[in-house]
Amino acid sequence: MTTEETAAPIVPDMGADYSDRKIAFVCSKGSLDMAYPALVMASGALEQGIETHIFFTFWGMDMINKKTMGNLHFSPVGNPATHMPAALAPLPGMQAIATKQMKAKLEELKIPDVPSFLEHLSDMGCHLWACKMSVDMFDLEEDDMTDLLDGVLNVSDFMDLIDGAQTMLI
Repeated sequence: MTTEETAAPIVPDMGADYSDRKIAFVCSKGSLDMAYPALVMASGALEQGIETHIFFTFWGMDMINKKTMGNLHFSPVGNPATHMPAALAPLPGMQAIATKQMKAKLEELKIPDVPSFLEHLSDMGCHLWACKMSVDMFDLEEDDMTDLLDGVLNVSDFMDLIDGAQTMLI
């Protein structure tokens, strides 16, 4: 195919007025490297005026648990993106080193830590929800979680709330 025959990129048609767009992120992992994709994309969506919801479930609850949210870790084990030989990743101390390096890079780039980022998103209008089943499974109370939560919902209520939303599982 020549350059002249290259097809135009496919761009979704949101119609003339797409101000009623919604997006939902489901955070099911509580590691440092899995927290930021949803937070960054939620920030971008909010900047575009898109109604934004984040639903924390399973290990993603660590992102909103007051005891863990400020101390998430990055594990290089099984993560080829670390560019670390697989035999080194499980050695004692490697998780601490990888976490320290990632936090240093985030700080260098002036990217806020998870609690500050959640506060920023909440201030921008992002809706933060905890999964009722996960709350029960981990024996959590609402007082155990960030005060920024809009509430604790079961899955069916969350699905009703985000009806029509683009949804991303992280």
